[in-house]
Amino acid sequence: MKFESFWAHIQNRVATELRQQLPALESETETLYPALHYAVLNGGKRIRPLLLYATGLVVQTPLAHLDKLAAAIELIHSYSLVHDDLPAMDNDDVRRGQPTCHRAFGEATAILVGDALQTLAFEILANDQTNYFTATQRLRMIYCLAKASGGQGMVKGQALDMAGMKNAPSLEKLERVHLYKTGALLQASVNLAGLTQPTLEPKQAEHLAEYGRAIGLAYQVQDDILDVIGNKALLGKRIGSDQDNQKITYPSLLGLAKAKQLATQLSQQAQASANALGPQGQMLAELAKYIVQRVV
Repeated sequence: MKFESFWAHIQNRVATELRQQLPALESETETLYPALHYAVLNGGKRIRPLLLYATGLVVQTPLAHLDKLAAAIELIHSYSLVHDDLPAMDNDDVRRGQPTCHRAFGEATAILVGDALQTLAFEILANDQTNYFTATQRLRMIYCLAKASGGQGMVKGQALDMAGMKNAPSLEKLERVHLYKTGALLQASVNLAGLTQPTLEPKQAEHLAEYGRAIGLAYQVQDDILDVIGNKALLGKRIGSDQDNQKITYPSLLGLAKAKQLATQLSQQAQASANALGPQGQMLAELAKYIVQRVV
């Protein structure tokens, strides 16, 4: 299957699973539940689930066994976007070409939406009735996602990003911020798929870990680049927000040309790790190419 076809198939799978997992709309929660659907089903590339399923091909886990894991990690990502857009955070008005959740439903509801999506992710993992995985495996998956999304992962990265690096900014400090803020959840997508196979070979696990780290940083470098040169209509959000918020980014620290070189270098590192996994790593390699070629 070609990469584009595989991706389209994954997007459909994830959309179906998310619709099944979200609470049904009802009059009693006339604001909250519609806002949940709005935040989760309002488009999105589904990169994290794609990464999970592509890794599943490597470790030979059936796609059906990964559906609930994919929904859980996408719910965490969706919650993070809702909270990141809030006035107290990045203060963004547009997401995916539509008003951000707090603009459409109010700040209080947006906060509750983020809370509900985060807890729903762990409810799905804890209440999985499929019996595809042992209780020990599921516990490890819950721990993996919790660590990647909480105060030792994504939330820590957001805190470091908000604190800024106005005093002696450096590439090392910037990399540290984004290994947590963006990289942790992308790496978790790889790690969760790995946890589906308890007999994963050490060399295979090593290549996957190298891939996850490189792809996480490559994604953020390209995000920073697109905030400078991206097309607002294609991106569906404001351009130049990093500069407006006086954030240190890869282009502001290295210059645009060197930031592009770094993105390419990281993509090539990820592709090398994917290729070392054999033919099953083809989708991971294609994803690594896309990450730095994307315009959205």
